[in-house]
Amino acid sequence: MGFRCGIVGLPNVGKSTLFNALTKTAAAQAANYPFCTIEPNTGEVAVPDPRLKALAAAARSAQIVPTRLTFVDIAGLVRGASKGEGLGNQFLANIREVDAIAHVLRCFEDEDITHVEGRVDPIADADTVETELMLADLESLERRIQPVRKRASVKDKEALAVLPVMEKALAALQEGKPVRTVRSGLAPEEQHVLDQLTLLTAKPVLYVCNVAEADAATGNEQTEQVRRKAEAEGAGFVVISAAIEAELAQLPEEEQQEYMAAIGLEEPGLDRLIRAGYDLLGLITFFTAGPKEARAWTVEKGARAPQAAGVIHSDFERGFIRAQTIRFEDYVRLGGEAGAKEAGKARDEGKEYVVQDGDVMLFRFNT
Repeated sequence: MGFRCGIVGLPNVGKSTLFNALTKTAAAQAANYPFCTIEPNTGEVAVPDPRLKALAAAARSAQIVPTRLTFVDIAGLVRGASKGEGLGNQFLANIREVDAIAHVLRCFEDEDITHVEGRVDPIADADTVETELMLADLESLERRIQPVRKRASVKDKEALAVLPVMEKALAALQEGKPVRTVRSGLAPEEQHVLDQLTLLTAKPVLYVCNVAEADAATGNEQTEQVRRKAEAEGAGFVVISAAIEAELAQLPEEEQQEYMAAIGLEEPGLDRLIRAGYDLLGLITFFTAGPKEARAWTVEKGARAPQAAGVIHSDFERGFIRAQTIRFEDYVRLGGEAGAKEAGKARDEGKEYVVQDGDVMLFRFNT
């Protein structure tokens, strides 16, 4: 199960610097964690999770394998992208392929780095990108909705299911609102229809405020404006200094801690970015543990036990019988599976069990 987060932004906002720092960090982890650069602009990174070390210690695991998230560095956007300006067509095509958008906004002043619009205004930058995406969605929906309306008029079953969702999405765009603003008002089956429409502004957004080194720990007035915007939209928000992250990516782990302490950071900004992207996608982590490895796995919130089993192997889902489930806290506190069983903390769950973040699971299945 792959989850892709696209990094977007106007030119010269620090987007590629951030992506390069992400992939260098991942490359440095390669001795211990699976990592691959799929294409020059695509890389998989480990999702930081301190629970894995504790789990591995309790299970006496020989190896730790974290869950992963894919970041895609998407071609820079310019005004007019919806009409094919610049790399517009490539930009829009690449966004359609990701599950969420990490929107990098420039929140720093630097006379040596020219802003494509001639001023530093992160809110205006966000609006520029959003407008281009909404224009592209509007054109797409207006073209696609006409034949669906005709089919619905003759009681075509599929068209009758799709049309109300398309109408709601179109109304939002015509009011100057992104499609994701209608999601909360849709029934679950309508949300599924919305996902099938692959509209650009239906994707969840994480605003990434790229600040100067001096503002990395506290943010600034511009990041506060973005924070308020994110809260109003229900979007994600994180403050990061791409310059600092690029430096950290070059340092050994022990020197990283000293460097962060000197500038007032408790952890790398990339860790917060990765976790924020993970949360934005509505994902949770469950674990498997044993002598060979302690491993983190990713499922969407609300997934049931057979779906979690299927993440490991499709045969596990097809032949699912039950899942032995132990809360992470109990597993670690009681010294592993045997201690948890002895204390009565290991539960057998069936097909309807909804997986919880931190569950340590062992699946029973028919071959």
